Amino acid sequence: MKLTEKQKRFADFYIELGNATQAAIKAGYATKTAASIGAENLRKPHIKKYIDKQLEKLKSERVADSQEVLEFLTSVMRDEKQEETLIGIGKGKQAISEIKLPSAARIKAAELLGKRYMLFSDKHDRLIEAQADAAVAKAKILADAANKLEGNFKNNKLLEALIDVPVVEREEGDLP
Repeated sequence: MKLTEKQKRFADFYIELGNATQAAIKAGYATKTAASIGAENLRKPHIKKYIDKQLEKLKSERVADSQEVLEFLTSVMRDEKQEETLIGIGKGKQAISEIKLPSAARIKAAELLGKRYMLFSDKHDRLIEAQADAAVAKAKILADAANKLEGNFKNNKLLEALIDVPVVEREEGDLP
């Protein structure tokens, strides 16, 4: 169902004001019935859908997403951004001039990007070490299993117990 012009104005004013009664009055509804019409309009699915759609659009326009933040930090770090500042031009007058960002801002942007990509993180180093340790442990288990298959088992009782566990085959439909 399409909104009437008055309903669209109501919805737009409601988004702006956050008050259904005031939105109804500004949209052109009678002051006497504005409270009930405002509440009624908010219950109408097509008006509610329009309001939700507009709010979502506003939200996406107003809030930076992660890609936009990363692009901004990268442009600051690469010294592609400038900021405006006032400079004196004599006789008490000032003009706006664009200057490069201070190196502290560029360093901070690089630091934030580094944190995002875990470039300077002890956690990153510990994660790599843990992954390497896990890979070495798996390799030892596989080597011990291969040795047992060849008859050269090196007294690994846990691995021996795991290897000697019988495999139970099931028919389709059997419970696990």
